[in-house]
Amino acid sequence: MQERLDFIKLQPQQWAHWEPLRGGLQAHQALQQRYNRAEVWLTSACKSQADAAQAALKASWWQAARWTGPRVHHGLPPEGSVQMVWANMQLHASAQPQELLQSWHRALAVDGFLMFSCFGPDTLRELRAMYAHQGWPQPAHEFTDMHDWGDMLVQAGFAEPVMDMERITLTYETPERLLAELRELGRNLNTQRFAGLRGRRWRQQLFDALMALAKPEEAGRLSLSFEIVYGHALKPMPRAKVTPETEIGLAQMRQMLRR
Repeated sequence: MQERLDFIKLQPQQWAHWEPLRGGLQAHQALQQRYNRAEVWLTSACKSQADAAQAALKASWWQAARWTGPRVHHGLPPEGSVQMVWANMQLHASAQPQELLQSWHRALAVDGFLMFSCFGPDTLRELRAMYAHQGWPQPAHEFTDMHDWGDMLVQAGFAEPVMDMERITLTYETPERLLAELRELGRNLNTQRFAGLRGRRWRQQLFDALMALAKPEEAGRLSLSFEIVYGHALKPMPRAKVTPETEIGLAQMRQMLRR
C-alpha cells in the first residue's frame, strides 16, 4: 500500500488511520515520516483498541516529537476534513462493509483518496478444504472478490477505483503457531460456525488434520494461502442528480459552492 503512495501527487494536510491497531503501528510510523507535517486522526470503534493505539504511538515526554510534531486527534474525523483515509485489513472483518465505505467517503474531502486492503476469496483455501473434508463448518466467512469491492466503491460515491491483488503463502513449523497466527488476524465470522465450545479431543483431531497439510517439499512445514486485495479510489466533486425534486445535503452544498 505504501509503494502505491509514490504515484500519488496529493500531499495530505490531514489524514485518518482507521483502526490503527489492526492496520499496523509500524505502518503508521512510516506514514508519519512520509507526511511529517500532516495532522493525524486515529479512528477506532472500540475504546480499548483506541487507548492501546494511543499509548503505543504517543512519544515519550523527553522526545521532541511529542512537543513539536503534528497534532494527533482521536475519534471520528469531521465530515470532509481529511485528504487520505488509510484502512489496512478491515473491510473483510466488517459486518456492514457498505456502511464502512460510506463512513470513509464522508470523512474525505473532495479530491481526497482512500487506500485500503483486505482478504480476498482465495484466502485460507487449504484450511477450508480440510474443514470440508472433516465435515466441519467453515473456519471463516466467505471473503469478497475485488471486482465486487470496486462496484461497492462506486455505489458509495467514490470515483476511479483501482483494484489489485496478490497471493502470499505463509508456512508454519507447528499447528500451534498456525492457529496463533489466525487468532492474531481475526475471528471466524461465519454464521454457520460451531456455536459451542470444542474439547481437547477435537483439538487433537484439528492438530492431526493440520499436520496432514505438511508438504515434504517444504521441509514438513504447514502452508496457508492468503489473497490480499488492494484498493484505491478518489472522492469526486458531488453532483446533484437531475430529478423533478432533488435533495442536497448542507455539506455537499458548501462543497459545490466553493467550486
